[in-house]
Amino acid sequence: RCWTHSSPPNTVKFVPSPLFCQRDPKQTVAMISLKREREDGFDDDDNEDGVAAKVVRGRVVEDRRSRHCPYLDTINRSVLDFDFEKLCSISLSHINVYACLICGKYFQGRGLKSHAYTHSVQFTHHVFLNLHTLKFYCLPDNYEIIDSSLEDITYVLKPTFTKQHIAGLDKQGKLYRAYDGTTYLPGIVGLNNIKANDYANVVLQAFSNVPPLRNYFLEEENYRGIRRPPGDIMFLLVQRFGELMRKLWNPRNFKAHVSPHEMLQAVVLCSKKNFQITKQGDAVDFMTWFLNALHGALGGTKKKPCKSIITKAFQGSMRIFSKKLPHPDLLPEEKEALLVTEEYQEQMSESTFLFLTLDLPTAPLYKDEKEQLIIPQVPLFNILGKFNGSTEKEYKTYKENFLKRFQLTKLPPYLVFCIKRFTKNNFFVEKNPTIVNFPITNVDLREYLTEEAQATEKNTTYDLVANVVHDGKPTEGAYRIHVLHHGTGKWYEMQDLQVTDILPQMITLSEAYIQAIPPCIDGPDTSRHGLH
Repeated sequence: RCWTHSSPPNTVKFVPSPLFCQRDPKQTVAMISLKREREDGFDDDDNEDGVAAKVVRGRVVEDRRSRHCPYLDTINRSVLDFDFEKLCSISLSHINVYACLICGKYFQGRGLKSHAYTHSVQFTHHVFLNLHTLKFYCLPDNYEIIDSSLEDITYVLKPTFTKQHIAGLDKQGKLYRAYDGTTYLPGIVGLNNIKANDYANVVLQAFSNVPPLRNYFLEEENYRGIRRPPGDIMFLLVQRFGELMRKLWNPRNFKAHVSPHEMLQAVVLCSKKNFQITKQGDAVDFMTWFLNALHGALGGTKKKPCKSIITKAFQGSMRIFSKKLPHPDLLPEEKEALLVTEEYQEQMSESTFLFLTLDLPTAPLYKDEKEQLIIPQVPLFNILGKFNGSTEKEYKTYKENFLKRFQLTKLPPYLVFCIKRFTKNNFFVEKNPTIVNFPITNVDLREYLTEEAQATEKNTTYDLVANVVHDGKPTEGAYRIHVLHHGTGKWYEMQDLQVTDILPQMITLSEAYIQAIPPCIDGPDTSRHGLH
């Protein structure tokens, strides 16, 4: 606008500016609204340092309200749950998410037009936590809250463990009290079964009680610096498993159970939906994929020099003796002629393993004299005879048949046994109900090693520490797990959220599927443990 003087004197005349006259009214309104949006800002995270402090005459002065927030008594810790995915409940965005500490919901941003700001004004909820920076803010006043009484909330969101704390985990048997009043033992914590993910829960709980694997993932610094190719999603599995491990062993939980929601979402994504939350799966199939996926994501390969915590804890080696068999439809003379050729001679190969598969004898088809089906029982050492180097078994493929025998050359620090209960034919999946009689302690595997390995292996005796059980039909059954707590020396049974103590004698009566065994404490090498 231009102001000009004209006669008569002392009068002022308004003359519109040419630029003002040429501007479209709609364009002017749009520019004004854009300017207001920039001034308001959807989020003020770029100026976080200026929220709690102000600059006055070159000096940084802390906002007095930061340490005297009047709304801290409105925080409701009983509704806080940080186990689920960190996304806004309205926009479903992962960017810049805040948790309302009064109702427990997640909202995006804290600017004047953000969902968190609107929620604070509409429902008079004033205290929010940034789930990424772990800073507390008061809305709509928009100042940072600094108070030591809020440290328990940040610890539940992101638990941390010192080396001294980790070293004493297996020595403590003290019960801890959660905020809701329930008592629990860290590590013996139920996992929520969202719909049909109990097959994954038992495997995660078993691995959380393997000390080397647990200690590795309790410290995020152990795997934070691992470099992965751009766009690789498999490392998400490592991050989520580490977060779940720290929550399971958190001594300051608000509740005595954990939901593996984020972990299972990473499993669905990384497995390309081969393992899902809403569909029952096989625990052994999941464990096989999970161990190999973790090994690859941690930078490990199939080559020996590239090892990871997975191979250091579970990898052993064996010799495989394989002999090709002639086709059964051939004449006896033709079979004898083929057996002389080099192709049908026995060949030996070396192979590594992360777990050993044990075959059960065929279950009886007929009832006994009392018209009842007999549930057969077999000792563990009978089915371990597969690896004594002399027991042969025929393996059929689509075209060829082979006769194989196995012998162990190196025992891993933690041994995993998978009892093969399910067989699949052209029509359905059948379950073998045979009970395996296994000892809880002193499982000696020396006789299954080669002579060279027997001379070098110091300790070959293992103890049971975890036992995964499958109950019910093959496709409709449920999983539960028995775990030994090292601090108390007691056994606990966990099925979803239910945690109960159990007598060791009752464990051997279950239909074991996966079991974990460490070596005897009295043995010469107490650093070895095992999964059975």
